[in-house]
Amino acid sequence: MSFDDLFYRCYPFVGMLKLGFKKSHVKRQCYFFLFFFSTILLGNGQELDSLILELESNMAKRTYYDSQKEASIQRLLEQVNENTDPVAAYNIYDEVIEEYRYYSFDKALEYLEKNIAIADDLGRADLSNKAKLSLSTLLLETGRYKESIDALNEISKSSLGEELIDDYYIALKEGYGGLSYNTTVQSSKKVYSNFYQAYQDTLYNRLSPNSEESLRLREKQLRDQRLLDEAFVVNQQRLDKVDMGSRNYSLVTFERSLLHELEGNTTAQKKYLILSAISDIRASVKDNASIGSLARIMFAEKDLDRAHRYINFSFDDAEFYNSQLRFVNIANSLPMITKAYEQRSERQKDQLKKSLVYISILVMFLLVAIYMVFRQLKKLRVARNKLKEANDKLNQVNQQLNLSNDDLKRLYTELSEVDKIKERYIGTFLNLYSEYITKLDVYRKLVRKYTNANQTQALLELSKSKQFIDEELQIFNKNFDESFLHIYPDFVDNVNQLLKEEEQISLENKGQLNTELRILALIKLGITNSSRIAKILRYSVNTIYNYRAKIKSAAQDRDSFEENIKNIQ
Repeated sequence: MSFDDLFYRCYPFVGMLKLGFKKSHVKRQCYFFLFFFSTILLGNGQELDSLILELESNMAKRTYYDSQKEASIQRLLEQVNENTDPVAAYNIYDEVIEEYRYYSFDKALEYLEKNIAIADDLGRADLSNKAKLSLSTLLLETGRYKESIDALNEISKSSLGEELIDDYYIALKEGYGGLSYNTTVQSSKKVYSNFYQAYQDTLYNRLSPNSEESLRLREKQLRDQRLLDEAFVVNQQRLDKVDMGSRNYSLVTFERSLLHELEGNTTAQKKYLILSAISDIRASVKDNASIGSLARIMFAEKDLDRAHRYINFSFDDAEFYNSQLRFVNIANSLPMITKAYEQRSERQKDQLKKSLVYISILVMFLLVAIYMVFRQLKKLRVARNKLKEANDKLNQVNQQLNLSNDDLKRLYTELSEVDKIKERYIGTFLNLYSEYITKLDVYRKLVRKYTNANQTQALLELSKSKQFIDEELQIFNKNFDESFLHIYPDFVDNVNQLLKEEEQISLENKGQLNTELRILALIKLGITNSSRIAKILRYSVNTIYNYRAKIKSAAQDRDSFEENIKNIQ
């Protein structure tokens, strides 16, 4: 059979050929659908891997979930004391029984027997019937079908309230269904099967079509008839009504996995078994079937590690719960999985032993090689040490030369800067002296002129005027400011760093100092005597004292302020 023929037989849309489509077109469509379905399968694989990780994360948290369950039960039991009304105690125990129902069979049975005793003491048939019906349900859920039927036979149907009739029929249906499935006597199987069918028909007539039990019966009937599409629809109706982490969610997803098993979709079957198992773990349901079924699938897929881990997890739950039914189910798989796991472990041990022998031989060769290498390394180390000593000496010489070069460069730079400063200020002060000589000569000629002209009064007025002195003082200050700021361009910023934030000096003309800064500039130049400063700046000594006191009070550190000024670079 050719590849093309295989395509046309596998896909229903080959009918397009009958509508006139070309064979090549159909083949392109087939390729497209193959790509499409492979993409879906890849996505499903990633989803399944994610769910498996989530399941194993919840398995690791089993103790946490169980402790929450125990705490919830303990809070209920703390409400019962010697003064508790018997009916109130009965109701509290009823809640405790529901907590224990899928968590611990022995504990649930213990509190059911307490409730039966309370009901009998009170002479309350309604409470007794309710407790016995609950006992029957507990027994049949754990595979004790005969005992369950016996408990139901102790109940008078006529004494049951309307709210318990449906549960009564459900218990009878499940009990006889279990007996029918498990008995090997054909005559008994037929009797039990007739009872089962009768109670099932009764429930169909009584139950609301959208009730959980009615939908469950409908789904089972469709599943038995292999009407899987319709069964999936009913299952989805049930699934929409339950939440993850509840017993009902675990049950519905488990039954959905059965549908996928029947249609041969192992991936979807595993998905819903995992979801069911996660819900069981979160709800601390020890009477579970999902993880055991999942272990069997993993075993069939040769994933022995997970199969072994999951079946042991399921066994621990069954042992904790004391479920005969689960022990029977696990007993069919546990030895087989455990044996395969142990056989694989033995094979791995044998392989490990062989590997150790090979490794030992290799280690011997390696040791010889290492010995030879070390001999060579020893020779190399001696040569390297000699070379290193020579390099160290050479590096020391180079470092000394580099340091010497750096010192020479620094000295050369400093000398160059000093020479430039000297050249600039020698020129400045020569020019200044020259101007002063010229001005003195002008002043001399003016005095001579007034004297020759016998203008004594005008000469006297000229000598009284301070204009000449003020102009010269301005020129002096300007030259001083420019010269000083050229040497110390950051002087003002450095001073402000020593002052309090609110007292810092701000200049309108950045190239001109104020009186306080000129005093500090002279201090920086080593002129600290107030009398000398007063003579240079042509102020009185008291004025200089006041300026110095004022600016000291604005300093962050008053005591060391002037010393810090001297250290400004």
